[in-house]
Amino acid sequence: MRPLTLDLPHLEQALLSQDAGEQYLDLATGSVLRVAPGAPAPGSEEKYDVQPDRYLAIEPLDLDDLLAMREAFLFGLHDPHAHTLLRHALSGRRPLRTFDYELEKLPQLQPAWQAYQARQARELAIEWLQANGLEGAD
Repeated sequence: MRPLTLDLPHLEQALLSQDAGEQYLDLATGSVLRVAPGAPAPGSEEKYDVQPDRYLAIEPLDLDDLLAMREAFLFGLHDPHAHTLLRHALSGRRPLRTFDYELEKLPQLQPAWQAYQARQARELAIEWLQANGLEGAD
């Protein structure tokens, strides 16, 4: 595996992102680049030093994976009222937005959800790096 000093928090955000547009990992600097919808990929317009393998596209998690993450969080939830409310949110229209909206009504659960999501995002980022033959440098 190729060690790379990288911006792991931005990689985690890119994997969880629901924004339009594309994101790339710059294999030379370790930074995550956001590209607006319709804009050319980074490096594609270089005049002299074209490096086609320098940028690795980051595919964000799809809706099913994001829903599965929230359902797994609910599995460990011991508050029956919150569990019912959030489960219902996930089964309705716009489940991610509704889940977040309902979670705002439960401030006692927000730290637990944020910690859970952060752990899951870190694991997913490390798995993504490994799947692409990369590892974070110490």
